[in-house]
Amino acid sequence: MARLLTVAAVQRLRPTTQRREIRDGGAPGLYLVIQSSGHKSWAMRVSRVDGRSAKLTLGPCDLTGRDPDGEPVLGGPLSLSAARILCVNLSRQRTAGIDVASLTHQKRERVLKDPDQGTFAATAKEFIADHARPKNRGWRATAKVLGLNYPAHGEPTLVRGGLCERWAAKPIAEIDALSLYSVVEEARRHAIPGTSARRAGVSDPRGRAMAGALGKLFSWATQHHRVVTNPTVGMFRPKSSKSRHRVLEPSEVAKLWKACDDIGWPFGPCLQLLLITGARRGEVAGMRWDELSADLSTWDLPPARTKNKLPHSLTLPPMAREIIAAAPRIQGGPFVFTTNASTTISGFSKIKRRLDSMMNIAPWRVHDLRRTAVTMMAEIGILPHVIEAVVNHISGHKGGVAGTYNRAQYAAEKRTALKRWAAHVENLTADRPAKVVPIKTPRRR
Repeated sequence: MARLLTVAAVQRLRPTTQRREIRDGGAPGLYLVIQSSGHKSWAMRVSRVDGRSAKLTLGPCDLTGRDPDGEPVLGGPLSLSAARILCVNLSRQRTAGIDVASLTHQKRERVLKDPDQGTFAATAKEFIADHARPKNRGWRATAKVLGLNYPAHGEPTLVRGGLCERWAAKPIAEIDALSLYSVVEEARRHAIPGTSARRAGVSDPRGRAMAGALGKLFSWATQHHRVVTNPTVGMFRPKSSKSRHRVLEPSEVAKLWKACDDIGWPFGPCLQLLLITGARRGEVAGMRWDELSADLSTWDLPPARTKNKLPHSLTLPPMAREIIAAAPRIQGGPFVFTTNASTTISGFSKIKRRLDSMMNIAPWRVHDLRRTAVTMMAEIGILPHVIEAVVNHISGHKGGVAGTYNRAQYAAEKRTALKRWAAHVENLTADRPAKVVPIKTPRRR
C-alpha cells in the first residue's frame, strides 16, 4: 500500500544493495527510485492509450528543500512537491487521451533537431562538432558526460536522464554556477547523470570528469559568444588523485603473462603487447593493420593517435610480431584487436577483475604496465633518453629548449632497446634466470 512520503522521509531513506522503488500516496503513479549508488530520482507509471504500461523518468530528486520558480519541468531536479505537481499534470494529459509516454519520447528526439542554438543541448552538440570531435581523442567520453551518445554511424542521441535531456530546452545563458556545482556534486557523490555508478560512495574522478567536461564546454561557449561570462571560472573541482608509483615485480610480470595466456584473445595478447612496447592502452587497443608494415616489423603511429600529437615509429621485436601475427583478421576489419571488425575492444575493467582473481597480487592498474616497462628497461641498462624515445614521452632529455632543437628519433637505439626488453620479458615469463642482451655501442671514429 502506498504511503504518503514526507520531505524528511525522502531525505532519510537509504540505499540498499538492490534498486528500490517506493510508491508515494500523494500523486497517482508516483515513485521514488533509489539506486544502489544512493542516487534518488522520481518516476511515474502510466498506462498508454493502447493499454500497455509504461514508466516515465520524471527527473532527479532535489534534496535542497527549495522549490523551483514556475511549473516543474520534465527532466529537471524535482522536490517532492514539484514531482507531485508534474505527476498530476501528466495524469490529466493522460485522462484527456494524450499518450504521455510517446510525447516525452518525441520530445527527446526533437531536442537535437531544434534549430534554436541557445539551449544547453543544442550548444553541447555544436561544441562537440566544432571543438571536441576534431581535436580530442576522448571526445565520445566527454559527449556522454554532457548527455550525448554518439554511435559509430548516424546522428547522436540523448542519454536518458543525462544533462542534455535534463536541460534540453534550458537556455545555456541561464545556467549559473550553483546549478553547475550541484551537477558536479551529484556526479561525485552518486553518479554522472544518465549513468550508473560502478561503485557506491564518493568518487572524486567522477566529479573531475563532470567538472572538466563542463569547463571545456563553457570555455568554448564564452569564446564563441554563446554566454557573456563563464560560470565555471572558480568552480569547485575535486582534487586530482595522488601520482602512482606501482611497478610490477618480476614474479608479478610472470603471473600476468600466464594469466593473459589463459584469458586468450583479444585482451590477453593486447595486454602482453602493452608490456612489451610500453605504449599507452589506447594506442595498442586501437592498433590498425594499416599502421603495420607488411612483415609486421614496423609500427607507425600517426599524430592523431598519440597523446603528444607527434608521429611515433617502433621497430617491433620478434616477440611482439608473433603476438600480432596470431591475431585473426576478422572480416577484413581495420583493427588488430577487435571482436566485431568495426570497433576496437573495450571493457578492460571487467577483464582486469578476471586477471586480479587469477593473479592474486597487490592492487595494480593497466597503466602500471607502461611504468613497469619504463622502470625495468632502466634497470637492465637502457639509457633514459632512449627509453623516452621508445615510449614517445617528451620530458627530461627532450623537454623545453632541448626538445625544440633535438629532433633525433633514435631509431636504431629504440630497435635495440625493445629487442633487449622483449628478451628480458621472455626470460621472466619463461621462469628462468634473466639473460640481459648487451648493447653494442658503435665505435666512434
